[in-house]
Amino acid sequence: MKAIWNGVVIAESDDTIVVEGNHYFPEESIKREHVESSDLKTTCPWKGVASYYDLDVNGKRNPGAAWYYPDPKPAAKRVAKRVAFWKGVEVRP
Repeated sequence: MKAIWNGVVIAESDDTIVVEGNHYFPEESIKREHVESSDLKTTCPWKGVASYYDLDVNGKRNPGAAWYYPDPKPAAKRVAKRVAFWKGVEVRP
């Protein structure tokens, strides 16, 4: 699978996990030159507190377009050390 935004592959892996329709990529598959930590945090009742990344590609920013669970609840341990995308990021084979 590939995560693509603004014409650039942000992440690519054959080892994604699908949870609630979202592909979670291994954190080591993320192209770090295109992500920056965000202060944004949200809470999921069963996964825990999500942290976010902003994307920066070819001079364009996409705030909060990737999220991850640094310390997921036990029910969501499968998504530990994984990142998912939204906000216009295309995820496809």
